[in-house]
Amino acid sequence: MTDEEFLATYDPHAYAPVAVTVDVVALTIRDGRLCALLVERGESPYAGWRALPGGFVREAETLDSAALRELAEETALRPGEDALDQVHLEQLRTYGDPGRDPRMRVVSVAYLAFAPSLPDPRAGGDASSAFWVPVDEIGELAFDHTAVLADGLDRARSKLEYTPLATAFLSAEFTISELRAVYAAVWGEDLHAGNFHRKVLSVPGFVESTGATAARGGERGGPKARLYRAGDARLLHPALLRPTREEDVR
Repeated sequence: MTDEEFLATYDPHAYAPVAVTVDVVALTIRDGRLCALLVERGESPYAGWRALPGGFVREAETLDSAALRELAEETALRPGEDALDQVHLEQLRTYGDPGRDPRMRVVSVAYLAFAPSLPDPRAGGDASSAFWVPVDEIGELAFDHTAVLADGLDRARSKLEYTPLATAFLSAEFTISELRAVYAAVWGEDLHAGNFHRKVLSVPGFVESTGATAARGGERGGPKARLYRAGDARLLHPALLRPTREEDVR
């Protein structure tokens, strides 16, 4: 039987319908705190609950395109705009447990997004409002989004140890102090300034000097801090382990 003959008699209704959605764990740093983008659902199910931004994948849409569209809808940005183009987007994992959505069998592909700067959100789709919330103030979310958010935070914290992804939270040029503030916010731990500076500069390809200095003086009124940009490293070796992880290694 040829493919054409098979498809001519194939009945897709012989199988239970399954829908595909995307959910986005969007993280940024605002006022020195790690924040996640949340929406308040305006429709059932879970009307009035907070949730991660997301929605159903359209028929002619790729998964990546759907995730970017959902993120754009909640941030008032559009593909092609500088801020949205700077977003680091990667697949987190897939969630498909029966009953995770009361409407029908729904499989969701979750994405993790990092951005150096995103504006105040604007609700779109089936959301009545949207907001940035510090991750340590987030309570229970709709669907299984509490677990999805936790997985996203674990991924982000781990990736900062072994990859240069912390630079995705920063502008093109930054100081080591600004980089340290990213690590402190994401890990939720204070970091010794001198030790952090030494470790960062000891990792080949992590950052490279621009040869310029910041417009203002350094910490505690010191000399102007040097400006750096992201290097060409894809993995950090040696890794920048969290202080608690360093204790575990010992």
